[in-house]
Amino acid sequence: MSEYLFSELFQGVAQSKLLGTPPEKVTGITFDSRCCEPGSVFFALHGWRDDGACYAADAVKRGATLVVSQDALPDFEGACNLLVPNVTDALGIVASHFYGDPSQKLELVGVTGTNGKTTVVTLLHELMGYLGCKSGLISTIENRVLDKVYPTKMTTPDPITVNALLKEMVDAGCRYAFMEVSSHAAAQHRVAGLKFAGGVFTNITRDHLDYHKTFAEYLAAKQSFFTSLPPEAFALVNLDDCHAAQMTQNAKCHVHTYSLQEMADYHAKVRDVSFGAMDLEVDGREVTVALLGRFNAYNLLAVYGVGQLLGFSTEQLLQGISQLHPVRGRFDCQLGPNGLVAIVDYAHTPDALEKIYETIEEIKPLRGNIITVMGCGGNRDQEKRGDMGNIAAHHSRWLFITNDNPRDEDPAEIANMVLKGISKDCLPQVFVELDRHTAIRQACLLADSGDYVLVAGKGHESYQEVHGQRAHFDDREEVYKAIEELKAQETAL
Repeated sequence: MSEYLFSELFQGVAQSKLLGTPPEKVTGITFDSRCCEPGSVFFALHGWRDDGACYAADAVKRGATLVVSQDALPDFEGACNLLVPNVTDALGIVASHFYGDPSQKLELVGVTGTNGKTTVVTLLHELMGYLGCKSGLISTIENRVLDKVYPTKMTTPDPITVNALLKEMVDAGCRYAFMEVSSHAAAQHRVAGLKFAGGVFTNITRDHLDYHKTFAEYLAAKQSFFTSLPPEAFALVNLDDCHAAQMTQNAKCHVHTYSLQEMADYHAKVRDVSFGAMDLEVDGREVTVALLGRFNAYNLLAVYGVGQLLGFSTEQLLQGISQLHPVRGRFDCQLGPNGLVAIVDYAHTPDALEKIYETIEEIKPLRGNIITVMGCGGNRDQEKRGDMGNIAAHHSRWLFITNDNPRDEDPAEIANMVLKGISKDCLPQVFVELDRHTAIRQACLLADSGDYVLVAGKGHESYQEVHGQRAHFDDREEVYKAIEELKAQETAL
């Protein structure tokens, strides 16, 4: 069993008070009391729904010799209590030291924003492979060390998981790492102790107000990431977002901009969009890409800007960008018979949904209709549900309101909230079908030649969560089944 010096692990940790004598050496770190072993340190994180202090006694019983908390805890025989201003901050710093400060040995770039985070980090990871560089990825869809894939449960993992992944990247010879930084992670200090070479701001619209309560709090959480960047780092911000300036107003780092509309450090124009290809002009150079839509033009421009700031040439980057593929579950297209196009997308905010429709309108034939399958997640911001229903009904010939991940809420109640945002004149084109499998099948079977079926909200997810239980469900698989049924019917005729 490895041992680590307490003095080295806790170097740089702000300490309020030490109750007892700390151990000279520790064997491990954890915030889960069930994982405590003799000689380990237990971090009593104060979570959104749970307080780690409640499990401190169990941690000590299992062998923890040090408990880190924000408030004094009862005396434990054989254990010391270290009080700190913020336990997650302390955990981030200690976890970084525990794994050998891996972020200092990588060019680590964090991407934050309401929409586009997953696409940007995934494309950066793919681009590095094309350029012959080793990199790692931490994202909503998956974590990667080179080509080795690890499943993920959240956008930005806890500090121990993050640093363990970064260490594995360093050991594998990676030079670059790209990770999503969610607003939850920023607010909860989950990226504390990491050294970022740069950060990207994609955009910000209403989301996660079930957690942040107000848009101002949500904005402040995103902004805090850029405020924490070191002076030598870069911030690359989307100048076309009205909150871009606010993101970096207190930042110490070097600020760079990208835009499709304004003069910026990195600029692009969308020249043409057709099914399967988009022509861009990037800093005066033309490039054809396989990703579609203005939202993806922004994503690709962010990737290009990061590449420039990491020292790659324009020629290298444009060649690489032309080779990139759409990200799984993001405007993920399948072709059906008679020109039917089915699109699976993760869009789960009003702004993201609107942008998907804008792209479909650009590429679909004039005679084609849009048929939408969508719902809203439970235990999340309720006020956006009516807005999303209104947007979907406005753009759709037929709309199926169905289950997303209802979690602990009543699916029928969620559907009713979506319905309330839809005007009376649109209601005749709206169906409520809470079984998502049936809704997807019916939407595809209803489609005529040239129609587009949009299945929105879950994207890459391979599960559906109901009352804390996750059952396998993949929108892409369901679309494939429906298309195969259509093909079989066509063959029978």
